[in-house]
Amino acid sequence: MVATLLLLAVAQLATAHFGLEYPTWRATTLGTGHNYSQWSYPCAGVPGNIAGGNRTDWPLTGGSVVLDLHHPWSYVFINLGLGENVTNFNYTLTPQFLNTTGNGTLCLPTLPLPANLKVEDGTEASIQVITVGESGAGLYNCADITFKADAKPLAGDACQNNNVTSVAVKDQKATSAGAVAGMNPVVLSSVVGLAVLFVCGMSL
Repeated sequence: MVATLLLLAVAQLATAHFGLEYPTWRATTLGTGHNYSQWSYPCAGVPGNIAGGNRTDWPLTGGSVVLDLHHPWSYVFINLGLGENVTNFNYTLTPQFLNTTGNGTLCLPTLPLPANLKVEDGTEASIQVITVGESGAGLYNCADITFKADAKPLAGDACQNNNVTSVAVKDQKATSAGAVAGMNPVVLSSVVGLAVLFVCGMSL
């Protein structure tokens, strides 16, 4: 009985979080057996210099991000920081943060870099993904990348959405009320108020 309850608790914890599939995250922060927590700013407690860490080649003008989302809906913010061991994510790749609906896979084919950001072949950086669900609390994951001239965004079967749709929140102002049906207005107003903090890479 106790074992069953523990398994259910672990399953509930996993479904309340999200996975960063591409670029490859610093380390898995789902499940048990580690001291990481997706509630921990800025990277779920995973250091940038983790032994045997992952580093993905990314295009010079911006690349793809693939998420495994476990909430019926989430707001998504994606930030970038330059350097080998990043803790300050001061560039936003989603100036219009995303409202996603559905449990499943979200692939963003190309997230362009900010116009004022110039990188070179070999520049090291890290990507920070923040999701905010119904509770209004932020969850964090990070991936380390190296900008490469010959790297390409994901395409074709490598970039497929599965049961998830997304829209830029700012764009919804010009749409009908039906386009935002199902969104929690209390959480939406709170998240919009915190958007500047998120896109600047600041903690809740």
